[in-house]
Order: sequence, then structure tokens, then C-alpha cells
Amino acid sequence: MRVPLLCCSAAGLLLLLLRWRRRSGLWRKVEAARQRQERSLVQMETAARSFREQHPSVNMVSILSLPLPELSRKLRDGSLPPEHVFYAYVGKALQIATETNCITEYLQESETQLRKRKLTGKLGLLYGVPVSIKDSINCEGHDSTLGFVKNINKPAAEDSVLVQVLKRQGAIPFVKTNVPQSLISYDCKNLIFGQTCNPLLYTRSPGGSSGGEGALIGGGGSILGFGTDVGGSLRFPAAFCGICTLKPTGNRLSKKGIISGVLGQKAVAAAVGPMAKDVESLALCMRALLCEDMFNLDSTVPPLPFNEEVYSSTQPLRIGYYETDFFTMPSPAMRRAVRETKQLLEDAGHTLVPFELMNVDYVIFNFCVRGMFADGGASYLRKFKGELEKGSVGLFLQLAKSPNWLKTILSWITKPFVPRFSGIVRSMRANTVDDVWSLHCEIEEFCHQFIAQWKKLNLDVMLCPMLGPALGIGYPGKLSVAVSYTMLYNALDFPVGVVPVTMVTDEDEEELKGYQGYFRDWWDRTLAKAFRGSAGLPVAVQCVALPWQEELCLRFMKEVETLVLKKNRLV
Repeated sequence: MRVPLLCCSAAGLLLLLLRWRRRSGLWRKVEAARQRQERSLVQMETAARSFREQHPSVNMVSILSLPLPELSRKLRDGSLPPEHVFYAYVGKALQIATETNCITEYLQESETQLRKRKLTGKLGLLYGVPVSIKDSINCEGHDSTLGFVKNINKPAAEDSVLVQVLKRQGAIPFVKTNVPQSLISYDCKNLIFGQTCNPLLYTRSPGGSSGGEGALIGGGGSILGFGTDVGGSLRFPAAFCGICTLKPTGNRLSKKGIISGVLGQKAVAAAVGPMAKDVESLALCMRALLCEDMFNLDSTVPPLPFNEEVYSSTQPLRIGYYETDFFTMPSPAMRRAVRETKQLLEDAGHTLVPFELMNVDYVIFNFCVRGMFADGGASYLRKFKGELEKGSVGLFLQLAKSPNWLKTILSWITKPFVPRFSGIVRSMRANTVDDVWSLHCEIEEFCHQFIAQWKKLNLDVMLCPMLGPALGIGYPGKLSVAVSYTMLYNALDFPVGVVPVTMVTDEDEEELKGYQGYFRDWWDRTLAKAFRGSAGLPVAVQCVALPWQEELCLRFMKEVETLVLKKNRLV
């Protein structure tokens, strides 16, 4: 009997040794990636310092204060040298990265690109503009990790179409920015590069999954950046960090060469879009991107150039609005943001029409969660195989590991007491092919019904709440249900932008003491805690248009932004 026992013990020890060696190998990869990140910051510091020493008279502060349209004009007419702009932003980006941990890698070849731009003299619309790029957007020779250790040292073979078009328009991608592990989160933390902080308040999340972009642009370290959005991943960072963004219709800009959080799912439309300090910068970016290069490099993108006439129109708008989706109770500041914006728009001559949302809980559970995890989460679970950390998505991972029969029982038991948890569990069951086809038909029908309701009211655009203010670090991982305000428009595949309109007041904080939520469950209590202590932080609204009407969406965003700025000047 001793021989088999000894064999079992030896086999067990060998297995443990192999696991230890594997984990040690993974940790070495993590350490190497962190060292590369540190070297990037040293390279940025060296480049910025060298430029300052050689050009001590250059006024970096004045360069950094220029809005993108003015900066672009000065670069194109030659009154501002591209290297002055580039190194001004390298220096500022380094400062914000040191404060918030938002940059994962410096694209050192950007310095070579800068020199080539000077020699060729080609003046695209974004000539000489330094731009930042989200980790998941491929840049040739650099990793797109998505926060996974397995993706370290797997550099992209070529630039994504987005990056190719940016370069052809004269832009200079100069850094890549941090994301949460897997991208399926609206915080910004992974084991490789750690937690990114909000530049406005370091104890708050910058949002996610384009959180590194939000922090860098919100802190002034980038004038234009690019992220992706499959549930709010552009809009959360913009709202939390007090900047603007546009989530276009899913296929208005090319996604070729951009890595998705859940590959293959079609129920919830992903999009790539720009982030900037103001709306005019977003419009300039879309003018530049919607060009022949975009349409030729990716023929699946419809050849729709930027419609200047729609964007520059001054005709009064007919605007639908709602203050709540009756799923996630808005914070007092969120509700006030919509009300005050509605009043500003009415005073400016626009017509505001109440819009009644129906069955948002059904949309979130049956379209969004079920659509993204239609295989019961199996493909999502495979992404985490062999990883050192499971990130802030523990609930989804545990459900993905559970068999269908257990999910069914758990959903049934919890429904009377925790209906939202029950809904998530039920939606995470594996579906048959027939189920998935039926789901796609149902989503399509819902979209047609939503548009019919929109057109019955003769609306041009819609004004909606945006979750805010910024939640404390770690809270987004506990509050997956709070994506209801954003994810609706991924299911519908409508273009939607975010514009900051106000800040949390002491009165909002006082009113928050009575916040109970619609379900009065653990999530509602946790969200109330996450909102607290936010006086002075920005709060945004969402501006929505029908599919393929990005120019109208931007025009509406510009109107909101203009009215808010005018009001603030008068106060």
C-alpha cells in the first residue's frame, strides 16, 4: 500500500511544483511589463526635459490651454511648430500619469513620426496633434493586453484602421492607456498596471473601461483620445472625469484591429469613439475620421462623410427627455442635471417632450446580460483561464462557472427577495442557437418599437440622465446593475454623447441622505454609499440621436454645452 501512496504524494508534489513554476513565470511577465511601463515614463521625462532645456522660451502653459480647433489651425498655418505641441503634451501627460497611473506605454516611435511629419509637410485635419489610444486599440509593435497576463509580449502586427487613419490625417499617437481586466467593467484596474485614479479626486474611479483615457484627458495630459464602448465604456470615464465623448453608431467608425471584451457577440453593439474636453473637438475629430481612407481601409464602414449642414444648423429642436429609467434611481445631482438642462433648452426656444421608458429591467437582463453571455459565459470564462487575478467581475465569473440547473434554482429562490440578482442569474444561463436567434429578433423588434415611439412624438433628439458623480474606487465592481442608463443605447445601437453640465452641491448631498432606490436591495444601499461625499464633482447628461445621425447628436451636444457655459458665465 505504501508504493501507491508514495506515487500519489510524488504526483501531487510534482503538480504543485509545476503550478508554482507557471505562476512564477506569469509573475515574471507582469514584472517585465511593469518595468516597461516605468521605462516609458522615464523616456517621456527625458524627452520633455531635453526639449525644455533646448527651448526654454516656449510657453508650454499657453499651448496646453488651446482648445483643439484653435491648436489645429495654428499647427496647420505654421504659427505653432508641431514639436512644441508634442513635447508640451508629453510633459503634461507624464505629470498626469504620475498622479493617476493612466499610461501603460509611451509610443517612442511617435518622436520619429513627428520628425517625418515636418519633412513631408502633409497637412491633414489633425496635423501635428498628439493623441492617446486605449490599450485595446492595436498599435503596431505594442501589446493590447486588456489587463490579461497572457497578452503580454504579444505585440500587434499592424495598426488598427482607426490608428492608420489618424496617422494619415497627421495625428501623432503617443501613449496607450490603462483599462480594467477584460474590459467588462466601468472601473479601471488590472493586475499588470494596477489602479487608475480620477484626476479630480484620487479616491474616485475614473470610470471604465476607457478609464485611462478619461483620466489622462480629464487631467489635461491629452487633447484628444480614443476608447471603446459596449455598455458605457466611453461615457462613464467622460462623465466621471468631467469631459465630453461621442459613442457613435456601432459601425460608423471602423473597429478593425480593435480587441473586444466579448468576442463574437452581436446582441449589444460595441463602438469606438473620441474623447475630448469639448464638443467642437469631437466634431473636428469626426470630420477627420469620416474620410476616404476610413472607407477604403474598411469597406464594411458605410461611406458617409461628415454632414456639415446638419452639425451647423440652428433650427430649434424637438427634444424628448426623461429623468429616470425606473431601474437605477438617479442621484439628486443626476435628476437636477436633466431638469436644469431641460430648462436651459426651453428658454433657448427648443421644445421639450416627456418620453416614457418601458421595461428597462427586461432590456438589461434579457437583451444586455443574456445577449453578452448567451453561451452561459463560457467564452468569457476561457479568457480568465490561467490568469493570476479575476479582477472586479467576480459575480459574472462565478455565474459563468455554474451549471444551468444551479442558475435556474438560484434564480427561482432569490426572485421574491432580490429580484435584480435573480434576473442576472437567469440571464446568465446558456442558450441554444434557436434561443440566440430568437433573442436577436426580439432586440430588433424592440428597436423598431422604440423608434416608432420616438417618431410618434416627432423627436429630433433625446436628453437623458448619465450615472454620476464618479463612484469611489472599487464601487463599480460591486454595482454592475448601474449600467442601465448607458447600456440601453448599446442594445439599441444609437449614437449618444456625454456633456458635463453641473457639479454636485451641498444641497444634493443633503438630499442624498433620503436615497433608498427603487428596489431597496443591497445594490441600492451600496450605490447610495458610492454617491456620498461628492460635492464639487462633475455631473453630465446624455444626448441621444437615431442611428447614423452622429452629426445631429453632436449638434445637440454643442447646444447643451453652449447654454451651460453661457449660464456659468452669468452666475
